[in-house]
Amino acid sequence: MSQWHQICAVNAILPATGVCAKVGQHQIAIFRPRENEEIFAISNIDPFAQASVLSRGIIAEHQQALWVASPLKKQRFRLSDGVCMEDESRSVATFPARVRDGMVEVAV
Repeated sequence: MSQWHQICAVNAILPATGVCAKVGQHQIAIFRPRENEEIFAISNIDPFAQASVLSRGIIAEHQQALWVASPLKKQRFRLSDGVCMEDESRSVATFPARVRDGMVEVAV
């Protein structure tokens, strides 16, 4: 069963950026692609480089979906479901995320 964890104020995440949070044993990349309260959460671990870097990736829109490009090898991961554009077998985990009373929460 998932439990919601409060991470930070939504305004602490600048639009078009991501942050990393450790929740239990998970390193989670949390993204705020726009100025609204839309939030996405995926694993922060780049499965190609085995490095904790996805939260520092560049967010882009492609085919009506939001993606983050790894800062290391540039593979792209869809924010809504973690699918890797270049190799679906290397997709990353996603986590439910929401903004509640101005605070970002992630379920693990």
